[in-house]
Amino acid sequence: MPGFVQRSFFQRFFVHSIALKIVSLLLAIGLWMVVARDPIAEVEMNVPIEFRNLPDTLEIDSASFTKAQIRVRGPERAIHRLVAADVRAEIDLAGVRPGERTFDLTGRQIHVPQDLQVVQIIPGQFHLSFDSRATRVVEVRPRVTGTFASGMRVSQVIADPPNIPIIGPRRRVDAVEAAITDPVDVSGVMTRASFVTQAYVPDPLIQVVHPTSIRVTVIMEAAGDEKK
Repeated sequence: MPGFVQRSFFQRFFVHSIALKIVSLLLAIGLWMVVARDPIAEVEMNVPIEFRNLPDTLEIDSASFTKAQIRVRGPERAIHRLVAADVRAEIDLAGVRPGERTFDLTGRQIHVPQDLQVVQIIPGQFHLSFDSRATRVVEVRPRVTGTFASGMRVSQVIADPPNIPIIGPRRRVDAVEAAITDPVDVSGVMTRASFVTQAYVPDPLIQVVHPTSIRVTVIMEAAGDEKK
């Protein structure tokens, strides 16, 4: 009796093992057929380069930021599902100092979904300049436009607040004379009028520290009047 039970157990184990192997083989063949029928495709994407770990005391002093043109290859289904957010180009800026530096852009800096491969990166290198970060308070100069009434002229233009703080690369901050406002049209104003507008610095690498509305008050006077 014990021998019969033992033989029965091994028979069941053997049959079960053979069944699992057959199922595994069928799954492998099915997967291979799916992959084999999915042709390889390529797509080209323009991806902005992300800069990480820039030291707090530095600013990027380059007016144009590079975008990477990346060609990705993989199964056609994966390529069709690919969206721009799935591909990232990252450059680590930890340890950079003021001055100029050239960076290599290779597959190490490109992140793509699994099963996809980066086959081309343009450019392979790019150049950046760095400068120490600086802040400064500058005057706000309103821009006044319009067709004045006959015999009238602008007597006084008042900006409130009269000054704003700016921040950016030191060399560029030092070169700023003043912030300017969007144009305010005073056509038809006979005495005085106030306008709410914004101030900015034309240099794209300089920012207003705390952007706020600027109230511009324009006072008109007769062209023949003389200030006492």
